[in-house]
Amino acid sequence: MKRGLILIFGCMVASIYADNCVKCHTDITPGMVKDWKISAHYEEDVSCADCHGEEHQNNTDFEKAGIPTPETCAVCHEDQVSQYKKGKHSLAWAALKAMPTTHFKPMELIDGGKGCGGCHKIGIKSEEDIAQLKEDGHHFGSGSCDACHTRHAFSLKEARQPQACQTCHMGFDHPQWEMYSTSKHGVRALLKQNGVLPEDTAAPTCQTCHMKDGNHEVRTAWGFLAVRTNGLERYPGESDEWWANRVTILQALGVLDPDGNPTLRLDVIAGAQVARLTAEGFDKERNKMIEICSECHSENYARSELEKGDQIIRRGDELLAEAILIIADLYKDGLLEKPEHYTYDFPDLLAFHDAPTPIEQTLFVMHLKHRMRLFQGAFHNNPDYTLWYGWNEMVMDLTEIKHAAKEIRKDAEPNNGGFFSKIFK
Repeated sequence: MKRGLILIFGCMVASIYADNCVKCHTDITPGMVKDWKISAHYEEDVSCADCHGEEHQNNTDFEKAGIPTPETCAVCHEDQVSQYKKGKHSLAWAALKAMPTTHFKPMELIDGGKGCGGCHKIGIKSEEDIAQLKEDGHHFGSGSCDACHTRHAFSLKEARQPQACQTCHMGFDHPQWEMYSTSKHGVRALLKQNGVLPEDTAAPTCQTCHMKDGNHEVRTAWGFLAVRTNGLERYPGESDEWWANRVTILQALGVLDPDGNPTLRLDVIAGAQVARLTAEGFDKERNKMIEICSECHSENYARSELEKGDQIIRRGDELLAEAILIIADLYKDGLLEKPEHYTYDFPDLLAFHDAPTPIEQTLFVMHLKHRMRLFQGAFHNNPDYTLWYGWNEMVMDLTEIKHAAKEIRKDAEPNNGGFFSKIFK
């Protein structure tokens, strides 16, 4: 009897608290309340306190409102959160903080959500991370699940639409949205949304391929960097030439030192899962994709198209490795000076925008923009991105790097106006 009364009293308190939240926020943030009232949470009597706690009581103590974390959502969505924690999205914040270049940027661009942090917020953050964000002035938007299930509707229907992926998967280094939406897959999906094609039309969305049956363990075979190894050995079946080119790329990523020995960055790459470091890991993800593609295509066709994508990466690696070695030779010959934040006399692809010379800036764009378009365009079945925005741009980058290196060497030649050219440049 006593226990029952306590339960009833607790429910009454929760109800009163929820009513107070709604009453206040109807005036302060009416859109937020409207979204909540159309949500499944509202239908299931999930109150504000269930997600935000009960410490926030008025307009002066908003900092006491709890920031929902994946653990908050896991109370009701245990399977989805468990899957999410195994996928690449959960590692997004760790990957952001691990990149050297992010620590040279304004807080507003990184932690503040107006740049990298606006998308990488989907990753898991520790209590210390959230506390630091608050201290730096970024009190809101640090959740994870709401990156796709936007608050406060948290709509399942919304998250299932390809447009839900658009905000983050676009732009400089990962324009998957542009590639997908203008591919045959994306066009058919849009026509299906518009009612031009019937509901039973085969029109894959992002979720069809990357979240089969709603599985939140999102990952790809090649990983973000399009690098695969088997330990520190080549992937079975690859040529010696391709492996040599990949070693050069791994050196430029700082995963291997200039002598080919592993560095501490290897642990960062492994932890962020931006590359596939075992043949088993690659094959597992590749087989999953073959199974998905085979629901609409023959298995032979699926394998053939995916293998074409692999070979396109091989071709891109040839161009990138040649460009890296040209700049590495400039360091070796003392024609480029090692910056203080570089570990080795070697180009550093993870320097990003902080690359110290114009020739290295071109290499940065070649790697993170044009190579990305090359292989991502191939796997998203977008011919234009693969050829013109990918391959063709990489070829032009390499030409520019060759020309710049020639000019640097020419300028350094004795009796060739080198001294005066540097003064009056």
